[in-house]
Amino acid sequence: MPKADSAQSVRMRILVVDTPPEVRFAVQRGRSDLLEPLDDPQESLRFEFSLRLGSPLSTGAANFLGEFAQGPSSDRFVYINSGTLAGQADSPWTRRAKLKLATIPQEVVDAALASGGVIEARVLGTMKDGGPVCASLKPHAVVWGVAHDAA
Repeated sequence: MPKADSAQSVRMRILVVDTPPEVRFAVQRGRSDLLEPLDDPQESLRFEFSLRLGSPLSTGAANFLGEFAQGPSSDRFVYINSGTLAGQADSPWTRRAKLKLATIPQEVVDAALASGGVIEARVLGTMKDGGPVCASLKPHAVVWGVAHDAA
């Protein structure tokens, strides 16, 4: 694994696919700021940001830091907010999902660092009840990979 120092960062991309109609999504920054999705030519919502890498955790796992990394070092995650929590005042939905950073395979982190690629997560945006994704996302509900393009 490439050695991480306090100045090293990694680019992140979250693609939220198959979202419920007319529901707004945003990634939470810090306690209450929101990152709006970028325009995407595809039919997904795309969020891009960077995280810093601190000293590896005692388990050897990557230690993600920064304004988008929520929670304690042993259980870091990114919030994907929807409905009223994403700034959509008239929404019937008030939800947020936890995208656990510890579920990123170490080989994906290593490959992104070695190649300068982007760690990309593909997340299904709709739950079985038809509403926006919420709660802690199960590892099988997120597809992690490395993207080498600018899209």
